[in-house]
Amino acid sequence: MARSPSHSRNKAKKKPVRGKPEPHSSGDGSEMLARVAAALERLAPAAPAAPDFAAAEAFVWYPEARRLAAVRRVNRVEMSLLKGIDRVRDLLVENTERFARGLPANNALLWGARGMGKSSLVKAAHAAIGAAHPAAGLKLIEIHREDIESLPELMGILRGAPQRFIVFCDDLSFDAEDTSYKSLKTMLEGGIEGRPENVIFYATSNRRHLMARDMMENERATAINPGEAVEEKVSLSDRFGLWLGFHRCSQDEYLAMVDAYVARYRVPVDAAELRREALEWATTRGARSGRVAWQYVQDLAGRLGVKTTDDGRQRTDK
Repeated sequence: MARSPSHSRNKAKKKPVRGKPEPHSSGDGSEMLARVAAALERLAPAAPAAPDFAAAEAFVWYPEARRLAAVRRVNRVEMSLLKGIDRVRDLLVENTERFARGLPANNALLWGARGMGKSSLVKAAHAAIGAAHPAAGLKLIEIHREDIESLPELMGILRGAPQRFIVFCDDLSFDAEDTSYKSLKTMLEGGIEGRPENVIFYATSNRRHLMARDMMENERATAINPGEAVEEKVSLSDRFGLWLGFHRCSQDEYLAMVDAYVARYRVPVDAAELRREALEWATTRGARSGRVAWQYVQDLAGRLGVKTTDDGRQRTDK
């Protein structure tokens, strides 16, 4: 029996192999890639906005958000109230002024006794030089000790900006097993890019070499080459061109600090009574420093009902 032509044509067609997908056209593949790319763009975080450095004179760096938060009012002490640190004050102010003028200046490490005005001097120097050289656009950027590893990213944001920046880290120190100091070493000196021309780094610390003494002794005891192990740690402080030492003040310097605060805020108190109380306060605290002097004056002003305003003038509650 003869087969129909249509039956022969159907038999000639190849059946698709089970499990083998039909090939897609090149157009379909391009559309798929475009959809995937668009989905990834929607999922990716938006690029951070460029900082508005005109918004404030000081900022705090938050690396998690890649954000510089403006500080509307900086907590600072007037330069005239910083007593007993005349030499280091002059050195830091001169260094900061050279930097603001675009001249060579050094990174600075302010180290030494607690409460003697290290961080207060940095903030006061920034205010004084910023006011004296407004065209420099001098900004203070605070970076927290635990965020030191993000310094390269911060430098990338500041590099190329028209303003000049003091990057400031308060109470900087490193403990055993902490390797974040390497990021700081690279930024200060030695990296392929180097420190940006418009950035300088100021740090305060109670330790001259930023490392605990027992940590350095442990390095000597456990290292195959003790000298090299300690040199690796100590070389960090060597990258600061300006070392400013703060030492415990004398009794006369401590009383001068108290007198300056009392005069500044016009606290009504008898001179003899003030001296007796101030010395007793220092004895109970076991220390004499600018911080102790300020804490005593705060207590005294509170007892006498004196409130201090932002501009330094006082009013007494009746």
